[in-house]
Amino acid sequence: MFYYIEGRLTYLHEKFVVLDASGVGYKIHVSFDTRDSLPTLGEIARLYIHQAVREDSNDMYGFKTEDDLSFFEMLLSVSGIGPKSAIGILNVARPETLIQAIASHDTAYLTKVSGIGRKTAEKIVLELKDKLREHHREGDEGMLRLESDEVEALRSLGYSQAEARDALKKVTGVPGNTNLRIKEALKILSGK
Repeated sequence: MFYYIEGRLTYLHEKFVVLDASGVGYKIHVSFDTRDSLPTLGEIARLYIHQAVREDSNDMYGFKTEDDLSFFEMLLSVSGIGPKSAIGILNVARPETLIQAIASHDTAYLTKVSGIGRKTAEKIVLELKDKLREHHREGDEGMLRLESDEVEALRSLGYSQAEARDALKKVTGVPGNTNLRIKEALKILSGK
C-alpha cells in the first residue's frame, strides 16, 4: 500500500521512529542501521516502507534505501522468517555485510540473532543466494551490489554509508578492482 513515507521525524526509539506526514504520525519499525542514518529530530526524513498486515496487527517497517527494503523483503520470502526476525537479522550487521555472508555461505552472522539457529541460517543462505545472484547486475542501476568492503573502507574514513554508496555508484571503468574503486570514490567525495 505505501511505497515510502516522507515527513518530519518527531520521535526516535531504539526499535521504531515516528514520522509526521501531513499531521499523521506513522510509527515505523526500523533497524539500528536505518535509525542511525536518519537526520536529527524535527528534520524531514524519507523511509521506504514494508507494511505487514496480520490478523491482530498492522505494522510498518522502514528502510533508508530501496535496496535495504528489497533485501528485507527477500528475507521475508524465506519460510519461517517474519518481519521481527528479518529486522533482528538486519540489526546484527549492515545489509551489505549480510549479503556478502550469504554469497560466501557464512552463516555466523545469521546465528547471532535470537531464535535463528544453524539450520535456519543454512536455509536462509540456501534460499537467498540464487535470488541475490539474480538481482545482482553490473552498472549504476545494479541492485544489492556486493561492495561491502568498499563501503566499509569509505565509512572508516569518516563518510556516511549513504555518501559511500552514492560515490561508488558513480565510479565507472574499474569493475572488480576494489582499491581503484575506493580511490575513484574518494576523488568524487572530495570533489576533485
